[in-house]
Amino acid sequence: MESVIFSNNISFDLSKYLNQLGYSQLGVISDSNTSKFCYPIIEKLLPEGHKHFSFPAGEANKNLNTCSQIWQWMTDEGFDRKALIINLGGGVTGDMGGFCAATYKRGIRFINIPTTLLSQVDASVGGKLGIDFNGFKNHIGVFTQPELVLISEIFLQTLPLEEMRSGYAEVLKHGLIQNANYFSCLKIADWEKQNWREIIEKSVQIKREVVEKDPKEAGLRKILNFGHTIGHAFESFYLNTDKHLLHGEAIAVGMVCEAFLSHKKSGLPKEDLQIITDALTEIYGFFQFFEADIDDIIKLCSQDKKNEGSTVNFSLLRRIGNCDYNIKGTAEEIKEAISFYQSLTSQVQLNQ
Repeated sequence: MESVIFSNNISFDLSKYLNQLGYSQLGVISDSNTSKFCYPIIEKLLPEGHKHFSFPAGEANKNLNTCSQIWQWMTDEGFDRKALIINLGGGVTGDMGGFCAATYKRGIRFINIPTTLLSQVDASVGGKLGIDFNGFKNHIGVFTQPELVLISEIFLQTLPLEEMRSGYAEVLKHGLIQNANYFSCLKIADWEKQNWREIIEKSVQIKREVVEKDPKEAGLRKILNFGHTIGHAFESFYLNTDKHLLHGEAIAVGMVCEAFLSHKKSGLPKEDLQIITDALTEIYGFFQFFEADIDDIIKLCSQDKKNEGSTVNFSLLRRIGNCDYNIKGTAEEIKEAISFYQSLTSQVQLNQ
């Protein structure tokens, strides 16, 4: 399992661990946003002669074309197998930069410095690396652990509110799948006003406990995908449209839909379903989509990585804080879950 360091002093800690690791060449990978707002925070801490690669920000660039550019950059800079990569950014940078490092010359070392709430509580832990392929989310990838994950709150100050809100969806998920007390302590109203250091540490702890028991997602780790089967389908379908969803926004839709399936198929009490839908819709509102899109969204669910053959496998809640996995679902049930989400929008409109 990777070492996760919560840093109160990024200058001291980054310098310390770089000296301990040693390397022949040092490269930094970031996107256009983190290049502007986060790279300047660490640039002066890095040795002269380090190399920096920046790619356009956004999930739409998490693909083989960008990987080819990164591999070419590594090649042009003469990186050997003792080189070290720093992935500075959110989940896209960590996933893709790590994937490129893990496959370049059969694998070179990398460290992750996650800069978004989403990447700090979720993508920073577990060694999952990958890219999207032909519209399918995280379709190509590997499991490889970083040498180190260095988490600092200083980077959260660079984020717009919608990015913090996106990351908060994964925080809520951690409580829903594994710790009811944690979920009950999380703020719904004024969600942005809380102790983020405490929340990040708790969420990382929850995810690490799951991943340590099942590092390759053979069983238990699948519970971390609650909300993601349907959520990823929404995210993928609208990725290159003007209705583009941030990851957490899509997962919020997915969690509402899959909470409904949990009530239908796994015995989630109706009062728990109400608590979940109330919380998620208060924070994330309602995503408006066209009825004509539903069948194509359902088809994307069939490409989820948890599936076996043509069967769609879900991770569903028995109750808040208790999640099961490998629960089979049909296209008809997915459609019913999406219709439930749509009905919430109608109820709100009727009550206005």
